[in-house]
Amino acid sequence: MRMLIGNTLVFFCVIFMSLINFLIEAQPQYPFHRCQNDSTYTPNSTYDRNLGDALSRLLSINTNYGYYNSSVGQGIDTVNAVALCRGDTEWITCQNCLRECNFRLRQTCVNQTEAVIYYELCLVKYSNAPILGNNDMQRDFYALQNAGSFTDKNKSNDLLQPFMSRLRGEAAAGGSLRKFAMDTTPGPEINSTFYGLTQCIPSLSEAECNDCLVYAINRMSACCDGRVGVVILMARCNVRYEIYNFFSTTRALAPPPPSSTHGSSPPGKETSTSRTVLFVIIPSVGAIILITCICIFMVCRRKRMLLQKDNTTDLTDDTMDITDNTMDITDNTTDISTVESLRYKFGTIKAATNDFSDSNKLGEGGFGSVYKGYLQNGQVIAVKRLSNDSRQGEIEFKNEVMLVAKLQHRNLVRFLGFSLEGTERLLIYEFMSNGSLDHFIFDPTKSVLLDWNARKRIIKGVARGLLYLHEDSRLRIIHRDLKASNVLLDEEMNPKIADFGMARLFKHQETEGCTNRIVGTYGYMPPEYILNGQFSVKSDVFSFGVLLLEIITGQKNQYFKIKGRSEFLLSYAWNSWRYETATDMIDSVLMVESGSLQEIMRTIHIGLLCTQNDIVERPTMASVVHMFNIPSLTLQIPSEPAFFIPSSSIETNGFVNYYQISSQSSGKDVTLSTLVAR
Repeated sequence: MRMLIGNTLVFFCVIFMSLINFLIEAQPQYPFHRCQNDSTYTPNSTYDRNLGDALSRLLSINTNYGYYNSSVGQGIDTVNAVALCRGDTEWITCQNCLRECNFRLRQTCVNQTEAVIYYELCLVKYSNAPILGNNDMQRDFYALQNAGSFTDKNKSNDLLQPFMSRLRGEAAAGGSLRKFAMDTTPGPEINSTFYGLTQCIPSLSEAECNDCLVYAINRMSACCDGRVGVVILMARCNVRYEIYNFFSTTRALAPPPPSSTHGSSPPGKETSTSRTVLFVIIPSVGAIILITCICIFMVCRRKRMLLQKDNTTDLTDDTMDITDNTMDITDNTTDISTVESLRYKFGTIKAATNDFSDSNKLGEGGFGSVYKGYLQNGQVIAVKRLSNDSRQGEIEFKNEVMLVAKLQHRNLVRFLGFSLEGTERLLIYEFMSNGSLDHFIFDPTKSVLLDWNARKRIIKGVARGLLYLHEDSRLRIIHRDLKASNVLLDEEMNPKIADFGMARLFKHQETEGCTNRIVGTYGYMPPEYILNGQFSVKSDVFSFGVLLLEIITGQKNQYFKIKGRSEFLLSYAWNSWRYETATDMIDSVLMVESGSLQEIMRTIHIGLLCTQNDIVERPTMASVVHMFNIPSLTLQIPSEPAFFIPSSSIETNGFVNYYQISSQSSGKDVTLSTLVAR
């Protein structure tokens, strides 16, 4: 019976995940984003953490009408965020759209203190300055126009102007929860129809909404007079009209009609729609939520039972209370007392680094700074000094000491010791003279120092290091933050994986875990981890695949410019491989070695296999190492990778035959979308 219940739960979990994947895949691609200023923040800084909190809160601080806003932090670390779903968007579609926005913003506007992104059905903006009180409408202005034009422009304008003005008034007169209007009116030609909508952020006053919509409609007339379809998008309001039906009549986010104890619902379409919502959508959503809760409960319950069974130690001392549920150190054979021989006096390390002088500083991360030091015996060391005010850093410190004290592999940075005195927490590692990999592959000058043989050695070394963590060490370790900056190079350019502050430790019989605290670096994290908190060895495989493609292309995984258009690394790699133009994506430094082309192409193939959307389709690191060691081994054909985004020259759902309006626009009609932010 217990097995039957378990299998049933697994079945429903699979169905639920399939539904979620369908909804994600069905989400229309976004037209554009804009990283709006030159101000940046430091990764893992207070602002970075506040930004993550503000964006995540957008999904919970909800008016139930598709409008969200949040503010986190104080002073210069304040993050303001707003989100708005189009008024006819169903709740679950709205949530999925906003999740995609949050992820994509962090991917594309890396370390930017202000950014905005527009999808067809939703928008998200965050800033270190007030958003709702900002009347600079031009700052967020985007316009798209359809390539087609009316044959009688004057007639169409005579019909369109009063129609849009009426929708403007209806939206502005909306309440504090929703300012949205959509309707139809006869078009200028026989049997033609105008479909239009207007919307404001509902926290605007009626006058503010009206002013914003007037501005948008005026800009619509100025830029796109006579076009058969126009979209004006701003963070505070938006307008759109078409000659085809582009909106939903379900209007799931619409406010409920006034209740009446004596009357009844009006007959016709609205009654049918209400019944559909009541008897179909609500039970479906309820069933999904129930199944999700059961799945989460069973997984976490099983996790707790395993931990209790293995007599897991609670990694605490009188200065720390480690209660974060992301910590999962399941080995009860090692604690700080057993590695006392690796403990250094704080004064010793202070002297070795010349009192942590700026001249010895190698870099700075979210949890502190790294310094170069010289011990009395002449040994060169690298010292990671955690910030005193970082409570998150205290957790990672304990995690890293307990993990790296066990690890010995030529492709892992060697841990030499630690210091724990008062509020000072230091981690001491071997010094890597050539620094991190990102300083080479993303630097046009230094990249020439890494030919194909060097890059191939780095790729294989990282693969062996991950294989050791996943299979060959005493316990299974998932790194969770593999990226170019966490791969260090010694004097012979041999790679060593570093920074285990985010790592998770499993028993060998364990295969996966779940968390409600997402840590790591956007761009390297797989979809199942970002969306559902699920992680496994396949999470590191995904990160490895992204890193591999970065090494070959010399491009960061976020958007980059090539041949006059913006590209996302995984999309670019997939399209290049699929259309047999992969030579275009190879770093020009490597193309001088024509004899290595076959090896490079095979390596790209392996990278695409590692970044598959389906976790089952990704190989293990053991299989990856096998692929590298046996060149004659036939490789599986990859499918579209996770987070695939069509090129900016490809049409996107809902915006067929549209192109971006800009001051450089020629005004000539085009047949394909070329959506470029102003």
